[in-house]
Order: sequence, then C-alpha cells, then structure tokens
Amino acid sequence: MKFTLSWLKDHLDTEATVTEITDALTDLGLEVEGVEDRAAALANFTIAHVKSAEKHPEADRLRVCQVETEDGVQQIICGAPNAREGIHVVLAKPGDYIPGLDITIGVGKIRGIESFGMMASERELMLSDEHDGIIELEDATVGQKFVDWLAKHDPAKVDPVIEIAITPNRQDALGIRGIARDLAARGVGVLKPHEPSEIKGSFKSPINVTIDADTLASAPHFTGRLIRGVKNGPSPAWLQDRLRAIGLRPISALVDITNYFTFDQNRPLHVFDADKVSGNLRVHKAAGGEEIEALDEKTYKLPEGHMVISDDKGPESIAGIMGGAETGCTEETVNVFLESAWWDPVAIAYAGRALKINSDARYRFERGVDPDYTLPGLHAATQMVLELCGGEASEVVEAGAALDTARSYTLRPDRVKSLVGMDVAADEQARILTALGFEVSGEDVLEVAVPSWRRDVHGEADLVEEVARVTSLSQLEPQPLPREPGVPAPVLTPMQKRERAARRTIAALGYNECVTYSFIDKASAELFGGGSDDVMLENPISSEMSHMRPAVLPGLLQAAARNQARGRMDLALFEVGAAFEGGEPGEQHLVATGLLVGHTGPRDPHGARRAVDVFDVKADAEAVLSAIGAPAKAQILRGAGDQWHPGRHGMICLGPKKVLGVFGEIHPKVLAAMDVKGPAMAFTIFPEAVPLPRSTSATRGAVTMSDLQAVERDFAFVVPADVAALDVVNAAAGADKALISDVAVFDEFIGGSLGEGNKSIAIAVRMQPKDKTLTEEDIELVAGKVVAKVSKATGGVLRG
Repeated sequence: MKFTLSWLKDHLDTEATVTEITDALTDLGLEVEGVEDRAAALANFTIAHVKSAEKHPEADRLRVCQVETEDGVQQIICGAPNAREGIHVVLAKPGDYIPGLDITIGVGKIRGIESFGMMASERELMLSDEHDGIIELEDATVGQKFVDWLAKHDPAKVDPVIEIAITPNRQDALGIRGIARDLAARGVGVLKPHEPSEIKGSFKSPINVTIDADTLASAPHFTGRLIRGVKNGPSPAWLQDRLRAIGLRPISALVDITNYFTFDQNRPLHVFDADKVSGNLRVHKAAGGEEIEALDEKTYKLPEGHMVISDDKGPESIAGIMGGAETGCTEETVNVFLESAWWDPVAIAYAGRALKINSDARYRFERGVDPDYTLPGLHAATQMVLELCGGEASEVVEAGAALDTARSYTLRPDRVKSLVGMDVAADEQARILTALGFEVSGEDVLEVAVPSWRRDVHGEADLVEEVARVTSLSQLEPQPLPREPGVPAPVLTPMQKRERAARRTIAALGYNECVTYSFIDKASAELFGGGSDDVMLENPISSEMSHMRPAVLPGLLQAAARNQARGRMDLALFEVGAAFEGGEPGEQHLVATGLLVGHTGPRDPHGARRAVDVFDVKADAEAVLSAIGAPAKAQILRGAGDQWHPGRHGMICLGPKKVLGVFGEIHPKVLAAMDVKGPAMAFTIFPEAVPLPRSTSATRGAVTMSDLQAVERDFAFVVPADVAALDVVNAAAGADKALISDVAVFDEFIGGSLGEGNKSIAIAVRMQPKDKTLTEEDIELVAGKVVAKVSKATGGVLRG
C-alpha cells in the first residue's frame, strides 16, 4: 500500500516529519517497507537561463544555445521545439544521472559542435509523461536548486512516497483514511472530518439495476446513478501526480477518479459508458461458459456460479473484480453509469482465483471493504465527477440493502493488564477506541460498538489488542514468571517417561532414529494388517500417503529401501511413535520399533562379521523392556502377524493375552514387496502394555541374596521334533519355583539313534537354596520333579 505525505495530510492535520510518521506506523502494526524520497533523485539539477538560441548549422531541428549557469555561460545543443532565448530551464550537467533515460550524461559532440550538458523535459526527470519540450520555469533564478523551486511551486512532485505492508486483518488500512485514523489515535495528528454530502439527482436514471434472488447473499447491496453530459478529458495535474506517485498510470478523468477512491477510501468503484449499455443491468450468477473481454484486453470464460453484471446483450463486468472492455469509458464518453456496490469477500476470492485476475478491486473486496460506505462513496465520487468532468447526476438507483453490521462487546478495563501486561487507564482505553471509530459507553465496564469498517474485531480480546497496539507494545516491560518455592513436582506422565527411556535406550544400542510420516500407501499398510477404509485419508498429500500406518515398521522398511538404493546396505534404524488401528480419536497406540538390516559390521580379515539374526533383536528388545520397567520374567510365544517369519520370531508376553513386544525376522514376502534386501530383523515394543509399578516410590527394594551354594544339574530330554524348547524350559522352571532360579538350553541334537521325528534338548537347571544347604536327597527330589513335569508337558523322556 503506497501513499504520499500530502495525500495523507488530506485526512490528517499534522506537523509530524516523515520519520515520526513512519516510526508511528510501524509501531502501530502497519510496517513501513520503504520511503521513496523523490527529491533526492532531483537534488543535482539546477536552474539555468537561455541567453541565446541559434539554429545548428548542420541540423534544422537543433538549436545551439548559450546557457547562463551558476558556473558561467555554457554551450548546449538542444532539439526541443520550445528551446528559445529568454526562458528559465532545468539544467543537467555532465556527470548527472537522468532517471527518465537511465543514463549519466557527459560532454558530447553533436554534428561537430560540443554540448556541455542538457536541458531536461518532465519525462526525463520522471515528473510526468510530457516530452514535447523542455521544462520552462517562472519566478526562477539562475543557480537555484530545482527541488527547491518544486517545493515552492509544485510540492506534489517531490512529495515523499511511503509504502506499508498490510496484514490480512487490517483491511481498513487499504485506504489512506484508515491509515490517518490510526495515526490520529496514536496522537500524531488530528483526523479531519469526512462526511460526503448527499447529491440529489435531477432526473430518473434510464438504467435500472436488479439482483437475482439466488445472488443476494453474495451481492446484498448495489448502488449506482447515471451522470450525463460529462467531459472525459485528462484528469487535473494534482490527481495525475498522486496516481503516478503510487505507481498507477493516469488514463482519463473518469477512470482516475475511480482509482483515487480505491486508494483514498478503500472504496473500489466502476464506471460504465451508459451509451454502450443495452437496457438495464442485472447482477446474477453466471450459467457457465459466458465470455467477456475485460479492461485488461483479455477474454475470460466465466465459471458457473460466479457473479457477473450483465445488460440485455450479455456480461459487461466481472462483479467486484474487473469491468468489461465493451462498456469501458473513452474520451468520447459523454454519459456514464457510476457503480458503488458491496460484494461478499469469499465469493470474490473464489472468482478471482478461478479466473486468475489480480486487480486492486479484487484485492480489497476479498479482504472486506466498509459496507456502510457503499452509498456515501457513490455520493462522494459523484461530487468529484461533477467537479472535474461536469455533467448532471440522476437519482440514485439502489438494489438490495446495506448489511446490518451493528455489534458490540463488553470490555473490562483490567483485561488489558491481565492479557497484555500493560497498565492503561480506563479513560485512556475509551479515548483510544473512540479515536479509532468505536462507540464507547459505560464507566467501570465499557460497552464498545464496533464500526462497520472493522470486520476483524470479534470480541473483548480484539478490543484489548487495539488498545495495546495504539498505546505501543514497545512499552511492555519483561516480567519473570511466578515461581513456587521448593522443588517443582514432576510434570511428565509415566508414559512420557517410558517413551523417553525407550528412545534413549535404543539410541544407546547403536540405532539411528528416523522420523517418518504417519501416512503410508495402502499396499504397505495391508502387509501389516492395515489399509482399511477406516484409516483412509479424505485428502491425502499423495497416493503414497493414503492411509494411517498400522505400524511403524513399514516406514522404517521404506527408509531402508531408499538407503540400500544408494549403496548403504547395513542399517540400524528405529522410531518411537504412534500406530493406528482405527480412524476415531483414541484408536492409536505408542510403539518403539527397531530394525536391523544386513550385517553386524564391515568386512574384516578376522571373520568377525556376520549376518544379523533373531537373537540380536531379542536382546535389544529385552534391553528396552528392562529400561521401561517391564517385569524380568516373561514368556516367549509365537503367533504374531503374517509380516513375521513363522519360525523365527517371538512375542514377549505376560500370559497369552498380554503382549509386551514382538521380535524376529521379517517375512521374505514383505521384504520382496518393499524392495528390501535381507536379512532384516526387527522388534516392536508396546510401552502402554507394560504394567505400571505398584509402588510409586523412587527407591528400589532391598536386594535379596543368599550365601548358600547354588547347585546346577543338566538334563537331556528326547522330545517330538515339533516341541518348542521354550515348552521344556517353562515346564522345568515350574517344577519347584522356590528352589529353581534359572533354566537354560545349552544343546540341541537331531538325528542319530533318536529316530525320525524326535530331537534331544539339553537344559541346565540352577537350584538356589535360601535357608539351608541342599543335600543329595533334596537335589534328587527336585530332579525327579523336573523329569516328571517335563514328561507331562511335552511327552518327552529323559535321554539315557
């Protein structure tokens, strides 16, 4: 948003400097992006006097001028038709930069005669588009700075241009009056009154306007009037200067007036050439497929449902965005229909994006202009048209009605202190809000009515924000947060502590942490028991992220495949995160998953390198469970999902239904589907399944130790080949739970004299007495129990 200082002073009575104004704007939240000092570009140019102008001997259109400067008389060759004796001109000396030509001039020779400078035109100094002749000055003296002459005779041409950034919630600052209102509230100046007078029409408009019933929600208020007998010539110099200063090209008086109000009051307008309008105007939704040539000389095909203004021939304007070329105003225009309407911001935004049109009107309407200024804006623009172009205005044509924007909120003055930390007196809060256009009533509790142009204010917190930003947030003083005496209570939940312990433990075991998406493709999800419609995303990022993951492992396998594709074959990856079994809140669980792929280390001459196996991940899984407080004694069972190798995996359980974790080798079909080269081992721990400790004390119980000698006996059982070693171990351990402290398998033998379908499993049973030394009879009694228990559980016999 750009504006000049003099334009701002049309609305703000102030003596503040540019620096004071820009500092205040930034502090108010209207950040200044730049200030263009137009006088600086003209600082080197001075005023000179042409003493004589003779025809160039080698060129009829050139003049050899003797020019009086502050450095004496200089010879300058000039081709301007108005170069003559006796005029004061703007002098550019050798070495001066000419902004309009983007060159630095020097001493030159033109048709054999030297020239020591140039006399500039307005376009060459970027003052206007005028280039028919050099600048002629009145009331000037030789050697005077040209910028000083402009400051006295035409200050608008050297007016500083200020550019600010507008945040989406400050649509009122898209008009210069809104900026002036903020500065006045800060105390930088006094806001000048602006109450447009109603312009009474002298005849009925021959053009009427209707709004279709299904369009009223998006176009609730339309006003307009016909002005006949206008003269659409160039706009006055002051208007052209202002538009040119902010980067707009002056076109004609009528068009320049609409551009002026767009920036001055944040009120976009449009003028139709009334003689080119066929019949009446109708605001309606496009059926789809209609075409219109807009003022930017491009043809647009209107999508179905977008608002359009049509006459009896067809579309003549894209509502709220851009007018049509067919009814556009030209120098021959004598009768115009002036439009001032309010359009729904959402509807304008949809249409602008669909058509890919960026216009000043769209930019403002989609952010929201003041709905209460629709009719006053029409009167103000009518007044300017009559002043600059003449003519006679008709009565106002109005369709729909202005929106009811009345709303008010309660403001407790102490809320400024509690929300922002600033101590602002209640009467000062009322003064600030009143200066911003709010209506304030009450004393202890303020009742604040919001003005129509502040559609961003929707509650007490927004009112507090207005008070704080006008007061200046720079006045905030940092305050330490209150701290309770003593040691603060722990804030982490038991599950958060487990998650942290699991992450640290796995990292300490040598795994590299991954953070993968919670979304995977359907095929990968189905490999791990997921992929149902319950966990399918309605609007996925891509087809590879269509479902919530049923496990963390597929994401790690995809990461392994990407690394292997780049030559990294041996990997140790892990992730701690959520897996999802359903699409409803709460249908998720925390998992800690590790993945080993390839070998245990690099190749070496000693043969220490080997492929990872199931016991590697078993040991790591047990270490993680120990770190998060799982019971030391747990069962190893089979029967996990199809993603695991059927004979090389185990579930760590507390009973058949309480699964604490799974470890094992990934099934070859899964590796093939995910393009991972094996071997690949993994474990998954379910921290939420681990029982919480009964005691919340931070201390550990006393260690129970025995000073009596332990006894170890070996047993070899012949069992059927399909009997798991774990069954033998569990049966032996249950023979005497008081004495037997540990059972371990140390040998397995198949074949030989055992016969087909049998195998031998050898176990070591450790007996630890607590109250007396074991006798041979005690040992034999326990051994008999072990043999009986294993035989009953497995059908095995003691090997002879």
